[in-house]
Amino acid sequence: MVRSLWTAASGMIGQQASIDTISNNLANVNTPGYKKTRADFEDLLYQTVRVAGTPATEDTVVPVPVQMGHGTKLAATQRSFLQGNLQNTENISDVAIQGDGFYRVQNYDGSYAYTRDGSFKIDAQGQFVTSNGLKLMPELVLPEGYIPESLAVSQDGRVSVKVPGGTDAIQVGQLELYRFANPQGLSAIGENMYQISPASGSAMAGRPGYDGMGMTVHKFLEMSNVSVVREMVDMIVAQRAYEFNSKAIQTTDNMLGTATSLKR
Repeated sequence: MVRSLWTAASGMIGQQASIDTISNNLANVNTPGYKKTRADFEDLLYQTVRVAGTPATEDTVVPVPVQMGHGTKLAATQRSFLQGNLQNTENISDVAIQGDGFYRVQNYDGSYAYTRDGSFKIDAQGQFVTSNGLKLMPELVLPEGYIPESLAVSQDGRVSVKVPGGTDAIQVGQLELYRFANPQGLSAIGENMYQISPASGSAMAGRPGYDGMGMTVHKFLEMSNVSVVREMVDMIVAQRAYEFNSKAIQTTDNMLGTATSLKR
């Protein structure tokens, strides 16, 4: 009977992890480029009381086993990289990705990180950087005195601007995208960025719109792919499951109380 206490407790712990995951999704419902996560569970070890196939008589065997489970545990938090909605911002430095791929940025320590957040800024040197000042790689530097309204980014990542005295736009850079054999294996490090892990595989570079890469969409942002309605439904399911497990603990406690009071 005591086994049920621990089994139900593992269920409560698991549903708390589910609520934590849902809460993080809802907190980032307006975060550009955010990809929702899902809590996956698996059952724990089983105590085998009787093995299937055990002889019952001289001519028969037991057709099914007798096994007692010990609850559940959190197996993984899987990230969904489904496309988020594109939102028109009219900001000249916003470039969304429609399709597969990530931007590469350089961390302060020289290592690389990857992001779907295309809300770039232009610093004092005319360079494309993230909101935290990390440089977009390959480096994209606009010429001094460029006309901001003339900045254009094509769907294949070509960046062009006009300069005073010129009649035609000149190409000043080429955006690159990167994809992975297993993007779910990337390690989230915050600030809308991911790092390579042994499970993700190495980064494969490509030009937007070619070789399976997504296209770049100028003056748009990819919003979070979190569905508020779906998350609220999942929250209700997790809450009810939490209540069911707590009820199992209360029931077990009542049964133990009944057993200890038999002598009275």
